Amino acid sequence: MEFTKYLFCYFTGNLPDEERVHFAVSDDGYNYTCINSGKPVIIQTKGKKCCRDPFIFRDQNNIFHIIATDMRSQDGWSSNNSMIIWDSNDLINWHNERIIDFSIFDETKSADRVWAPQIIYDKFRNEYMIYWTHHNADSDSDTITWYAYTKDFLHLTTSPKVLFRPKSGLCAIDADIIEYNEKYYLFQADGKKEAICYCVSDKPDGPYYEPDDNKVSVADTALEGNCIYRILDTDRFVMIADQFKKGGYFMQETTDLVNFTEVDESNFSLNHLKPRHGSVLHITEQECELLKNSTFK
Repeated sequence: MEFTKYLFCYFTGNLPDEERVHFAVSDDGYNYTCINSGKPVIIQTKGKKCCRDPFIFRDQNNIFHIIATDMRSQDGWSSNNSMIIWDSNDLINWHNERIIDFSIFDETKSADRVWAPQIIYDKFRNEYMIYWTHHNADSDSDTITWYAYTKDFLHLTTSPKVLFRPKSGLCAIDADIIEYNEKYYLFQADGKKEAICYCVSDKPDGPYYEPDDNKVSVADTALEGNCIYRILDTDRFVMIADQFKKGGYFMQETTDLVNFTEVDESNFSLNHLKPRHGSVLHITEQECELLKNSTFK
């Protein structure tokens, strides 16, 4: 299977009708065009009926999954205990909508923030690791990254656990993990440093080492909702992130996952989509054409 294109999966704002899954595609990983005339490609029917931070993933069987925060932001930032998942065989028809409710687990029975879930395949366990930003209402711990494993995206095979807590003990949100040179780099918005920072591990589930000098964002404003992906057929990686205070998206790139340079706004197009936190998936030419020519129900 040859990947040549990019699919951006995102939501657009804090109003209920903006907390929906949207798609855009790109030929080069820098410039994106909306799909479905800019209208949502999924309308949620379960849980809060509003979702944020959608993450799109292709599993080992070439089945697609979208996992997202099951949250209506108008209910408040400490108002959700679940994430939501959809499946698809073709990127067009999404089905099997379901909720993972973390209030049923002893470790997370008081969960009031279950944000920004993502998935990575763990080749050491032959399972999928779901990781997300988490907070328990009855805990002194800040909002940090937790994880659990699944084989089928229907049932968890492990109890929820803390994946990474920064040395500062303060919040760290919107983790995004990528494998590079047999290491796993975890990037997230660090609450103390008010920047995207990284830590590194030999395995997806850690332990993660946090360098003292681990800030990687080069923006002059705070960022969150970071997503990093490789530019195909190159040694470059692009990181995109939400300038949530300033507005709009920021893009930076790297060849070593530690030292980044800013991509000038004139060299990428994302802001016309009005995106908030999203994710990027490599897709084939055929998948891209199908997306462009399809009407979503």
